[in-house]
Formats: sequence, C-alpha cells, structure tokens
Amino acid sequence: MAAAVQELMQGNLLEVFNERDPQRRRAAIERIYAPDVRWTDEEGVSVGHDALDAKADALQHGLGPLQFVPAGPVHGLNGFGHMAWHLVAEDGGTPQVSGFDVAIIRDDVIAELYTVLTPVSS
Repeated sequence: MAAAVQELMQGNLLEVFNERDPQRRRAAIERIYAPDVRWTDEEGVSVGHDALDAKADALQHGLGPLQFVPAGPVHGLNGFGHMAWHLVAEDGGTPQVSGFDVAIIRDDVIAELYTVLTPVSS
C-alpha cells in the first residue's frame, strides 16, 4: 500500500474529524481532499470543502470531549483506503461509537469518502 493512502486516511480521521481548531482543520481539508470531494454518511451526501468543513465543525460541537481513535491499521490499495475507528472518552475507555471510513483516492487526494457506523463491540 502506498504511504500516501495511509497518510490520507490518518489525516482524514485525526487532522479533520478529530481537529477542534477551525483553521488547522480547514488547512487539512484543503490538503487532504479534492475540491469537489463527495462525502457520504448516514445523513446523505456533502459535496466540496465548505460542506465537509461545516459538517465536521457541527460534528465536533456535538461530541464534547469525545475523540476519534484508530481501531486498527489503514488497509488499502492504490487509489483506495479503509480505516476503522472508535469514538472514545478522553481517558480512552470503552468506545461510544465505532465505524469505518472508505476513501477513493484520485490525484493524491481523497475524491470520495464513505463513513459507515458499526455496532460497538462489547
């Protein structure tokens, strides 16, 4: 797997969806995603940097102190990445939510992103 796929997937989780600072998050969005990125989650499809940034900001405001952490390694191929994650309290305790992200990568940026929530393991 290309190192770029791993960096993009980790950046997606940690530098965008885990980032509380709006300026750092926006800089990461511009570096990690295509300008017309399509993000699909259970709420629908968001297109473009502004829409992704707005949803990430709203998500952060709703999470309180919860943080995203990787739930394993990045898996991928050239042009494709998959990363599982958990949403946990600051102490790293029991996951409150789990899921995974799948990305289609074109021209060294994420062009399509899919987020799927999964049952939390007990």
